[in-house]
Amino acid sequence: MTRILVTGGAGYVGSTATAILADRGYEVIVFDDLSMGHADAVDARATLIQGTLLDADALRSALAGCQAVIHFAGKSLVGESVEKPKLYHHVNVDGTHNLLDAMAIHGIDKIVFSSSAATYGQPVDDPITEESVASPTNPYGASKLAIDKMITATGISAISLRYFNVAGAFESSNGWLPERHNPETHLIPLVLRATETNPLKIFGTDWDTKDGTCIRDYVHVVDLIEAHILALGALKPHTHEIVNLGSGGGYSVREVITTAEEILGRPVPAIESPRRAGDPATLVASIVKAKSLLGWVPTRDLKTMISDAVKSQAQ
Repeated sequence: MTRILVTGGAGYVGSTATAILADRGYEVIVFDDLSMGHADAVDARATLIQGTLLDADALRSALAGCQAVIHFAGKSLVGESVEKPKLYHHVNVDGTHNLLDAMAIHGIDKIVFSSSAATYGQPVDDPITEESVASPTNPYGASKLAIDKMITATGISAISLRYFNVAGAFESSNGWLPERHNPETHLIPLVLRATETNPLKIFGTDWDTKDGTCIRDYVHVVDLIEAHILALGALKPHTHEIVNLGSGGGYSVREVITTAEEILGRPVPAIESPRRAGDPATLVASIVKAKSLLGWVPTRDLKTMISDAVKSQAQ
């Protein structure tokens, strides 16, 4: 049985990965400081070790007997990163440096890294390919790009998966694993939480898009984890690949709202707000490389993402 260390395995994406990996017969060690994650989200078949990426000794201990790493752990709020850039560099970059050092001590040379579309910054290409210029516009994206470069420099077998927008939920053997962010910044949970007294804010309705609202690419969390498992099998010796993960299409904010209204059977209260500085009109991934390198194609559409999110919040 292959033993995998999943850093950040108590978070939304990490806990979903842990449950699906356990379903596939992997032995999973979860390493999480529980600052954003939840111990009760960790699958009972996994071993949870509470620790931080900044604790090199704890990392070395957690990695004992592992053959590979899936690395989700890190700070991930764009706004907070602007306020606390040094913190984001320290936790994300220095913490990953500790992880790579600990892997080297154990002779572990396989890693799948949770990177981000934030590495691209303001997009020049539509859709965005892995060859598109990476020029982050915030410290969060900069930290992810720095990690990608650091992984390349190690010469180990690695795949960085650059996510666009993750949504939906997974129904594990112990129930649904919902998004539980605080604060919540993702559009679909905010749409589902909108009320007359706390309406959804639509940031700009005059963009150069089909309905005037921003277009973003969404991928179901289960499709996302399928890509991680395929990536484990696609690792090549001394090679670091960068791979985008999205739907290969895109949905506008109004399309997300309309789809949610159909599923909920009620209107979603929303108000028009000014554009946010730095927001691009369109962010859509090219997934040609994911298809060719991983053999991965997402199968769950926006309606499924929202429907699963609704079910997970209702349990």
